Amino acid sequence: MFSFLMLIIMNIAVMASIYLSLFLIELIFGVRIDPQSVTGLAIIAVIIGFSGSIISLLMSKWMAIKSMGVRVIETPQSEAERWLVETTHKLADAAGIPRPEVGIFDGPPNAFATGPSKSNSLVAVSTSLFDLMDTKEIEGVLAHEINHIKNGDMITMTLVQGVLNSLVFFVSRIIANILAPKDDNGNPNPFAYMAISFVLELVLSVFASMIAMWFSRYREYKADAGAVKIDGPYGIYYALAKLGQIPKDQVALPQEMKAFGIVGFFSELFSSHPPIPKRLENIKKVARELGYNV
Repeated sequence: MFSFLMLIIMNIAVMASIYLSLFLIELIFGVRIDPQSVTGLAIIAVIIGFSGSIISLLMSKWMAIKSMGVRVIETPQSEAERWLVETTHKLADAAGIPRPEVGIFDGPPNAFATGPSKSNSLVAVSTSLFDLMDTKEIEGVLAHEINHIKNGDMITMTLVQGVLNSLVFFVSRIIANILAPKDDNGNPNPFAYMAISFVLELVLSVFASMIAMWFSRYREYKADAGAVKIDGPYGIYYALAKLGQIPKDQVALPQEMKAFGIVGFFSELFSSHPPIPKRLENIKKVARELGYNV
């Protein structure tokens, strides 16, 4: 129910931001954007393409806390929570970034990082991760998530998704304008135009998702490598090895958080995470380059 309400709120916010942007452009710059022109269509495509991504980024930490039931640890209630906060802050200091908020949630063995900026971020781990792993392995997981923040992955994913969304919107309508039957004045039939645009958006979105997931997999390799650099290879290596032995459906995060977790699964072209065996090989390669014997 909560996810459904969030979807409605997000859609309303996106549409409101689009109309507000168009209104402000005309009011401030005196420019009326004509969606029939290539330039006007490109401007609208950028506004639509980036609106949802930027709003999602700005609301990411709040939505993660609400949708995942994350309890932000302000005052540790146990030695485990105290260790979690202190270790996360130690790794953030080692990575040279502001200390993130630290949270805990009930769920499958997993962890994620989110937030709109390096100075406004959250690292959260599931309670079941403590049942599965020892502290060194959990520290490796935390190092991985800290490197997502250090690398600015939440922001870069927003930019990549915004560009892809804009291209899908723009290209689908350019092609639809060419393919749709025209009236005597050369204007495309509006119903055919919208139908063709809709179909093309669906098709192009598949390819856009493949590109976005490729980038997501690339940043997972970088976060693993970063974890090795600030915490050594053994924690992250054995943590992933353990996660790889658990049935896939028992470690999956909700759809909206999969790209920000430590592990995820799906057909490789559409997966946000590389296969664990490939990640383990990458960790060993990075470790050897740094002089570790793995």
